[in-house]
This record gives sequence, structure tokens and C-alpha cells, in this order.
Amino acid sequence: MPSPFPGMDPYLESPDYWRDVHSSFLVEVRVALNATLPPGFVARTEERLYVVEPDRSIYPDIALTRQVPERPTGRVSAAVIDKPVVYFAPPEEIRESFVEIRSVKQGGQLVTVIELLSLANKMSGRGREEYRRKQYDLLRSDVHFLEIDLLRAGEHTIALPKLSEPGKEYLACLHRGDGSWRFVTWAFGLRDRLPRVAVPLTEELPDIALDLQEVFTAVYDGGRYGATIDYTQPPLPILRPEDAQWAKALLL
Repeated sequence: MPSPFPGMDPYLESPDYWRDVHSSFLVEVRVALNATLPPGFVARTEERLYVVEPDRSIYPDIALTRQVPERPTGRVSAAVIDKPVVYFAPPEEIRESFVEIRSVKQGGQLVTVIELLSLANKMSGRGREEYRRKQYDLLRSDVHFLEIDLLRAGEHTIALPKLSEPGKEYLACLHRGDGSWRFVTWAFGLRDRLPRVAVPLTEELPDIALDLQEVFTAVYDGGRYGATIDYTQPPLPILRPEDAQWAKALLL
């Protein structure tokens, strides 16, 4: 069952789905790249790991809490202690995938990094701090850096200063590792097809095209999201009134 939306499906922005979408999307990016990369280059998925405290989590059920009886330890005081409620709330390890393109001929030299922003990257806290730190380093390196944001929620995190384009909620942004501060962008909205974006390699080679719509379609079909999404309910985050009316008509 294909997605009823022509481009991005806003229902997949929900925390209930996004972590699965995020990892699956980048796997499909790797597959698409390796099908088109010239000899001497290879795309791989990598991970970064960080720890968040339970109260900073934005994902459902990330920190499971349970009530347990309090057991006395050591000597018991003569004073009566009221029965407490005890919870376990351990820190949670967050793993975020990204894609690297490396040159096989040059000893595995890093050429291009592709990031799909997560919910944690766009909320205040450790996830955004870690992303910003990596972003800072890449923008000052000779590595090409492609950022893709398919989330309407959260703070603007892509390196390019926020542009005001009504109806263009999503953004892909490319910074070439040539020492410049020139950003190439693709802004698109809920009603648009996801764009074909450029992925640069070296100065001697032309950019290759990455079709984000084909990637997204493979993710949607492979995840069988259509079997679990309740399209009779509004998506999270909610849509603008004009988009909500459009989506309602689309889903009839």
C-alpha cells in the first residue's frame, strides 16, 4: 500500500515512527548511492552514540519506570518510615545513523557526509549539542556535507540560517568542502515531490543525483507503515489549517 501523500508523509514525523524511519531512510540512501557511485567510492552507514537523561527524552517509552517495594537495608530505626514509591529511570543510549562516502583509492578518505536530522537533533539537549558539534567541524573541513530535514517540529538546526518560505516546511542543504560558505538548498513542502539532490565527490567528477522521493518510497513500502497508521486521526505535529484541509480531501 503506497503512501497517500505525493511526497513526505507527515504521519511518519510522529515519535512513534520516526526512529524507525530515520534508520531505514539512511540505509536506503546507502543502497541508492552504492548503485550509482563510480568505481573507487563506497557509501557506508555509521552511528554516533550518546546518552540522554530520562526527563530529556522525546521518544515514547524511552525510559521505563516501575514501582517496586522498598526493602529495609541495614539496621532499622525505631522510627516508622512511611512506605515510599521507588522508580527506576536509567539514562538511555541514543544511536543515530548517518551516511559516509569514502574514497577507496585514497585509503578510505572521507569525501561526503549525509545526515538526516532526528527529533533529538532539533530539541534542546544532548542530541542537538552533539549534532551541532559535528556540524561545526564538517563545515570547516574539506568534506562535503548534505543535511536533510524532513521534520516540521523542533528548532531550525541545519547550518544555513532559517529562510522564511511559507509552505516549504522541509529542507535539504548542501555545503561543499571547498572552503566556501556557499549553501545549495532544496526547499519543499507537504504537497511537493521530494527532490533529487546533488551529492558531490571530487573536483574531477560530476555530482551524482540522489532521488529522495525514491528513497522515501522504498522506506514507506519496506516498513509497511500503511498497515499501522491511522489516517483518520490528525498527524503529529498538526498541519497548518490549509494543509489539513488538503490532506483531509486527499485521504477521503
